[in-house]
Amino acid sequence: MLRSHGGEPRRAAGPPVCGTVDRVLALAPDQASRAAGRTLGAGHLWTEAGRSEPDALWGLCPGGGGRVYRTAVDTTGSAYHCDCPAPKAPCAHALGLLLLGVCGDPVLRPDGAAPEWARSWLEDRARTPAAGGPGRTGRSAGPATGPATGATGRADPDAAGRRAARRAERITGGAQELEQRLSDLLRGGLAAADRPDHGLWEETAARMVDAQAPGLAARVRELGTITASGPGRPGRLLEACALLHLLDSAWLRREHLPAPLAATVRTRVGLTASAEGPPVRDRWLVLAQYDTPDGALVTRRIWLYGQKSARTTLLLSFGAAGRTPAWSFPVGTTIDAEITPYPGGGGLRGDLGEQFGAPGVRAVPPPGGTTADATAAYGRALHDDPWLDAWPVTVRDVIPVPSEGGWQLVGAEDGTALPLTATARSRAGLWKLVALAGGRPVSVFGECGHRGFDPLAVWSPHTPAGGTPDTETLNQDTDGIVALT
Repeated sequence: MLRSHGGEPRRAAGPPVCGTVDRVLALAPDQASRAAGRTLGAGHLWTEAGRSEPDALWGLCPGGGGRVYRTAVDTTGSAYHCDCPAPKAPCAHALGLLLLGVCGDPVLRPDGAAPEWARSWLEDRARTPAAGGPGRTGRSAGPATGPATGATGRADPDAAGRRAARRAERITGGAQELEQRLSDLLRGGLAAADRPDHGLWEETAARMVDAQAPGLAARVRELGTITASGPGRPGRLLEACALLHLLDSAWLRREHLPAPLAATVRTRVGLTASAEGPPVRDRWLVLAQYDTPDGALVTRRIWLYGQKSARTTLLLSFGAAGRTPAWSFPVGTTIDAEITPYPGGGGLRGDLGEQFGAPGVRAVPPPGGTTADATAAYGRALHDDPWLDAWPVTVRDVIPVPSEGGWQLVGAEDGTALPLTATARSRAGLWKLVALAGGRPVSVFGECGHRGFDPLAVWSPHTPAGGTPDTETLNQDTDGIVALT
């Protein structure tokens, strides 16, 4: 008999299977469940899996000791059933099944009939307005009702507000504890903590996870990596502690911050936000696209430049368990689309909306600036987001040259230099950049931050930034732009 994970304590704003990977992961009750859900979002782990649009997902997933767990999700009511022993809802199996649904994994057969155990639970939910039969959670024939919904099935804003307030209280408690730990650490000196085997960081990070502040937890874990980062680590450790202190103290005083900065603080501590504001329709030039692995999850970053709005924006998409993220646009193409910005973070991130027509391949590159303009732009961005690692910029008329510390971009006009990051120096794209420039000035798009400049794309010397591309470019299909990632 199936055992319920406590009814329906967690609800999404809509059917999770119609959402995104980050929305599914936001349902996780804690960091451990989120990580386990990513691992279980792999199609090869599931058997007898299927879906009925738009109602339900089901499947069998192996567990320890040769056990096989039966998992089902009602996507219309955001209810979960699994016979694993986990007391949390949704459990990792439900999260993994939802990730399969979001990614459209073929293991979920759309034409297969639900097995008897899943059909029985779904029928009980349809018949029963309350708890249903033993070990099951019922659901009325009409729209879902319960503590998170009203009579019409729409989310209850009062209930959502109470949940948000409870989480804010937990984050506040975690931030206060973190502030005390940082004070104790600095009072006693960093020497005791400047050891790779020091257990303070992981234990403190676990406390932040318990406080439902994953952003604070991630920054605490970064402190642990600095202790093994080689020469100069005491200074880097002190800087990281100062930024962490700035973040938790900003959370504790968020009511007194300007609205954009307060939105940035909420995002940095780990609270999710929805895209808001009027969408911006433009012809967007794809400047760069690269993937970053995060365990079983892959994060894809796509940088776009609006031809009319002169706005640079970032699209994030996610792929779970070896599946590619949803969005993919070749560098150099243009898309006519609407993009809605997210709050905070300098307004960089956006959400891709409706697209109009097929992608094009001809576009004018951004006008760009000098290396001094690039560092100044990053400095201004820090005003809106003090925890920002880098800012997107295009630098024009620069020549890549070797230096004592590695490589740098030198302005052809003023001779100012911008060092390349260690990450850039370790990539094959650096040699592509050097070969394409051939000692001549080029225009380069990348991310400029406190670690240096990370080049992501370069235009052929025949393609002046802000001008009309020459027909004799190195790459005719993309008007001279070459990806470096």
